[in-house]
Amino acid sequence: MSPDLVDSIPANILNTQRIEFFIEKGTKKVRSYAGHVHVDGTKGEKNKNHLFYWFFESRTCNPRIPVGEQRDLITSTPLVIWLNGGPGASSLLGLFLENGPLSIADDAAGTVSATSTTWNQEAHVVYWDQPIGTGYSYSDKPEEYVQDEATLSHMFWQGLQEFFRLHPEYVACPLYVCGESYAGKYVPAIALEIDRQNGTDTGGQHLNLKGIAVGNGWIKPELSLRVLIDYAYTTGFLGISQKESLDKTYVYFQEALAGKNMEEANRIGNALVDRTVAYGGHFDVYDVRRWDDLPMGALSSYLNSAEVKKSLHVPANTVWQSADDKGPVTENLLADNMADASGLYAQLVEKNYKTLLYTGNFDTACGYRSTEEILDELMKQGGRQAEWRDATRLIWTQAQGDPKGFVRNVGNLTQVAVPDSGHQVPAFQPEICREMLYNWLFDRPFPGYDPERTGEQTPEDTGPRKA
Repeated sequence: MSPDLVDSIPANILNTQRIEFFIEKGTKKVRSYAGHVHVDGTKGEKNKNHLFYWFFESRTCNPRIPVGEQRDLITSTPLVIWLNGGPGASSLLGLFLENGPLSIADDAAGTVSATSTTWNQEAHVVYWDQPIGTGYSYSDKPEEYVQDEATLSHMFWQGLQEFFRLHPEYVACPLYVCGESYAGKYVPAIALEIDRQNGTDTGGQHLNLKGIAVGNGWIKPELSLRVLIDYAYTTGFLGISQKESLDKTYVYFQEALAGKNMEEANRIGNALVDRTVAYGGHFDVYDVRRWDDLPMGALSSYLNSAEVKKSLHVPANTVWQSADDKGPVTENLLADNMADASGLYAQLVEKNYKTLLYTGNFDTACGYRSTEEILDELMKQGGRQAEWRDATRLIWTQAQGDPKGFVRNVGNLTQVAVPDSGHQVPAFQPEICREMLYNWLFDRPFPGYDPERTGEQTPEDTGPRKA
C-alpha cells in the first residue's frame, strides 16, 4: 500500500465524522493520494523544497481492482493538473470551492461533503500547491521563494518527476496542465519546461504532455488593466472624469513597463486597480455583479486542523496558507507580476499542443476581452489572424434555456466564453464548465449553431422577446 494513500478525511473541523475514500473491507470509493514531494533547493545541497499534492483517480477506474489489472484503462485516461493563481493562492481552493470531489460549507463546523460536478468523474486530477510558500508547500530554512517563471517551472517539473516515481502507473497518461488567474503565467511556463525536458537526455521520465487549459488568465497585465478601467466605466462604476484620471495614470504605468521598471509598474498597476475599485464603491473585480469575492468559509480552519493534516500526511507544524496577490510569494514574483506572458502561448500553439482558453464574462480583472485580444494578436503573429477571425463562433446550446457559451476553434486552439459567470468559472457554472473540459479533452462536439449562416434561426424564435 502506498504511503501517501488517503483512506479518509474528517467530515468537519471537530472530526466527529469521517468521509471514507478507500476501505480495506467493503466498498472502495476512489483512489486518492496526498503528501509532499521533496526537491533540492537552490541555496545548498541540504536545503529541500516540499511541494504538496492531492491526487484523485478517475471514477472510470475501479478502486476494487488492483492497478496492474486495469493498467490500460488507467494509462489511457487523461491526467489533469490543477493550479490556482494568486500569486500565493492554494490549489485546494480549486478542490473545495470549484472543481474537486469535495466541498466545504460556509458554516462554523466546516462541514465537508461530496460534490456531483467533480472533474475526476472521467479524468485523473491532481491539485498542487505551488510555488513554495503556497498552501501546504514549504521549504527548509532559510526559506526559499521563487522569483521567476523559469525557476518555478523547473522546480515543478522536478516535483512531477518525484510524483511519477512514486506512482509510475500514471506517467504515461495524457497530461494536461490547467489552472486559472495568475496560473495564466504558471501553466504555459510549466508546459514549456516539460516540453524542453522531454527533448533532453537528462535521465528524467518522459511526460506525455498533450495540452494546457487556462481560465480567466492573468496573461498580459498591460492589456488587462486597460480593459478593467473600460469595463468599470461601461458598467457605471466610473464617471467620465474618473476614467480620464485613471487613463492618465495608465500612461505612466505603460512608461514604467516600457522602461522595464517592474517595481514601479507594480506600484502604479496596483494603485490603478485600487482606485478603480474604490471609485466603484468596492465592487468585486472577480465578478462585477458582486461586492465580495466567493467565501472561503471555514476552509483555513479545516485545513489547519491536526486531524486533516494527519489524514493528508502533512507534518503537524506545517501551516496551510493562501493569499491573493499579497505576501512573500507575491513579493518575490514582483518582476513577473506585470510581465507579458502571451508569447508563451504562441510557442505552445506553434508546437501543436492543444490549448484551451476560457473566460467568465463578468470578470473585470482578467476576463473575456483581454483573452479575445490576446488570441487575436497571437494568431496575427502566427500569420493566421484572418483564419481565426473568419472561424465560426458557435453558440453552444442546451435543450432548454439560455446558451451555455460561445465557442471558436482553429486547429489546436479553442476559446470558450461562458455567460453568467465570474472569475472562477468552475464555481459559477460547474456543470457547464466540466462539460466544456470533457468536450475539449475527449474531442467531443459542442452542440450548437452558427448565427451567421444564411437562414439560420435561434432554437426558439428570431422575433423579439415578449415580457
